[in-house]
Amino acid sequence: MILLAAGVLLTGCSAQGVDAGPSRQSGSPSAGASSSASGAATPSSGSTPAASSVFTPDPSLVPESSADGTRLAESVVLGPGDWGRGFVAQSPAVSAPGTWAVLGESCRWQREKLPRGVLASTSRYSRLPAGSGKSEVKVTAVTTVHASVLGADEQLSTTLEEVLRCPEQRPRSNERITGLMSLGTPFGAREQEYADDSVLEAGQFTEDGGTAQQYLWMVARLGTVVVAASATGGHDQEELQQLGGKALAQMLTRVEQRLKGK
Repeated sequence: MILLAAGVLLTGCSAQGVDAGPSRQSGSPSAGASSSASGAATPSSGSTPAASSVFTPDPSLVPESSADGTRLAESVVLGPGDWGRGFVAQSPAVSAPGTWAVLGESCRWQREKLPRGVLASTSRYSRLPAGSGKSEVKVTAVTTVHASVLGADEQLSTTLEEVLRCPEQRPRSNERITGLMSLGTPFGAREQEYADDSVLEAGQFTEDGGTAQQYLWMVARLGTVVVAASATGGHDQEELQQLGGKALAQMLTRVEQRLKGK
């Protein structure tokens, strides 16, 4: 499991994953405090990939076709059982093939056909039913495979920019996310050594005008692959951070396992 990186939390609430979303010795998405996100986005690595990388894949294993990208994405993204005991699939349980989530000009999320340069993107939606005095927990896992490192890197930059453009977002017609904050942490910054780049977002989630809940969204890139996880619901913020961080760590590990040469 990936370990803690100097109190910097990689988590947040970009609604991308909501449908219209082995060990390392340093760095972790699993803990910290979302108060690290000051409200003003810290520039990520922008359009230029990071000079150093936490992981160098076997070039022969890096997907170059949509079919290869889809196989990788589906083998990396988490299903209900990967989140822990008691989790079940939401409805819908998985995103439509050949699409990814796009934040429109009206700050509403919708799924659109994959653009050129994106080989595959898969989102899976799970939930932990209410119990023990806690409300239902909803989680999302996303894996997106790009044709180039630059394309994957630009996805992280866009994620930061979207919070500035849309501090309030609507994943679905009955859902709203407000008070969005973001923090970009490329490899090597703030002792972040588990991904080539990462973005944290945090805010408040409401459904059907109900009580606002913590909403955490995390995004990380390894080479041409971007993984993301979100969590919202009946747990307190620390529990949601641990839940989402563990999920992100699982997906990052799977990326390495599948792209690492013998």
